[in-house]
Amino acid sequence: MYTSPLERALETAEPVAHRHRLEFEPLEDLGEMCLGEWEGKSFAELDPLPEFKRFNTYRSGVRVPGGDLMLETQTRMIARLDKLAQDHPDQTIAIVSHGDPLRAAVAHYLGIALDHLLRFEISPASLSIVEAGEWGPRVTCLNDTGEDPI
Repeated sequence: MYTSPLERALETAEPVAHRHRLEFEPLEDLGEMCLGEWEGKSFAELDPLPEFKRFNTYRSGVRVPGGDLMLETQTRMIARLDKLAQDHPDQTIAIVSHGDPLRAAVAHYLGIALDHLLRFEISPASLSIVEAGEWGPRVTCLNDTGEDPI
């Protein structure tokens, strides 16, 4: 089990790790997208900003002021997830991260453009499952918020 180092991810990981008798390792690459000037602001504060509207319409090409491009977040996540899959062949890996980085990774595995990220949901504490294999990735569960099927 691997998690973002942010406190809210560690708090989410703890009961899952306890239930499945797992240790977890925080990894920077699984962290939140860098939100630069938007860090700590509410959606109510961001909604009126034209650059926030552009960001939500054109995720593939609009950089958060002082922060990341979504493509950078996606690249970071996919590189780490691919490495973890290589390091743990034929094993189940649990990842605890954040909505936008997880959404960017799932979009990659589904072949969905970053500009369409908001067409599917990744809810807090939800479960999505991606199977890795020689034939490529396959998303078998998306945004399950019910009982843990594992």
